[in-house]
Amino acid sequence: MYENTHWPLTLYFDGDCPLCAHEIKVLSARASPDRLRFVDISDPAFDAPSLGFTRAHMESLLHARFADGTWVTGLDATLWSWRAAGLGIWAAPLSWRWARPLLNVGYRLFCRWRPHLAWLPHPDGSARCRGDSCALPDTDRSARKQPPSEPQ
Repeated sequence: MYENTHWPLTLYFDGDCPLCAHEIKVLSARASPDRLRFVDISDPAFDAPSLGFTRAHMESLLHARFADGTWVTGLDATLWSWRAAGLGIWAAPLSWRWARPLLNVGYRLFCRWRPHLAWLPHPDGSARCRGDSCALPDTDRSARKQPPSEPQ
């Protein structure tokens, strides 16, 4: 597979994850659709069972599939998506054999903590909505400092 890469690579990502969405923004700005395509698994229309996975499994680590049907996951999915975008030099450490065990531990920790990072700002700058409602931060308008009134 590494010598006869079958593009495009389809990257399955969680668009609700702020860090993931930021990475997709970087990749989509660089990659052409004939090399890299994106599927947001947080989209309610996404059907994981049609790919042979559960939604929970797809959310547990990054997945990507080459045009020939070959799947890559985790660090390999990251490495190949960055290569597809022409940014392989930045992901080169992911291919260093001596570094892989440590990077795999870091990646697994990130996957475990990722759901708790929803508080980070999302790169699209909008509120993240689900169904008919959007989660907005609680604000106490009465606690805000009012500007002083003009003397008469």
